[in-house]
Amino acid sequence: MKELKIIGRLEHVDFPELGINGFNAKIDTGAYTSSLHCSEILVEKDKVKFIVLDDEHPSFEGKWFCLPIEKYTVVKSSNGYKEERVVVKTTILLLGEEFDVFLTLTNRKDMKYPVLLGRKFLKDKYIVNVSLKHQ
Repeated sequence: MKELKIIGRLEHVDFPELGINGFNAKIDTGAYTSSLHCSEILVEKDKVKFIVLDDEHPSFEGKWFCLPIEKYTVVKSSNGYKEERVVVKTTILLLGEEFDVFLTLTNRKDMKYPVLLGRKFLKDKYIVNVSLKHQ
């Protein structure tokens, strides 16, 4: 059995393919999918264009990104609201290791952290110690 690394409830992540570094990610074992905060999301056939963050975030650059759409999924929030989201695939760097990650794109403006990592990504890689952060 593979030994799993221990991570905290918050971790710094980078997205090398997008050139985005130093984001705070909330590690959420209650969420199935992972998500990325985008202020603009434009679906065009089999691709999606998006702007990461919003102009109130200190790391906002207003840069447009474009990735192929992997699929669509319905995400149910903790308050029971269902939202259809586009899913993209990119790479994530977490604790010195690079992985493929599937992210739903959504507006997380009212959330404290721009990135949420859910169970689907965490499974078979990490154990979460909620007493820790930024390993």
